[in-house]
Amino acid sequence: MQYSVDLIEELSALTMFNLANHQEGLKIHHTAEAATAAAVQRLHKKGLTSLPDGGYLTPLGIQAAEYAQRALNILDA
Repeated sequence: MQYSVDLIEELSALTMFNLANHQEGLKIHHTAEAATAAAVQRLHKKGLTSLPDGGYLTPLGIQAAEYAQRALNILDA
C-alpha cells in the first residue's frame, strides 16, 4: 500500500489535537501552510472534525487521532 501526500498530511493534522483534553480544539488560521489547511478541511469532510478550519474532534475523529498518535509513538521510538 502506498501512502499519498494528502493522507500523510491528514495523519499529521490528527497528531496536532490534544487527546488529553477533548474540550481543546484546533483553529487553523489563514497564516497556516496551505497543505495543513487543506488536510484539516479534508478531515472535516470525512466527519472527523466539527469545523472545516479545525474545531473539535468528533467521536470518529478522536478514535482516528488516537490511532494516528499511537502509531507515531511506536514508529518514533
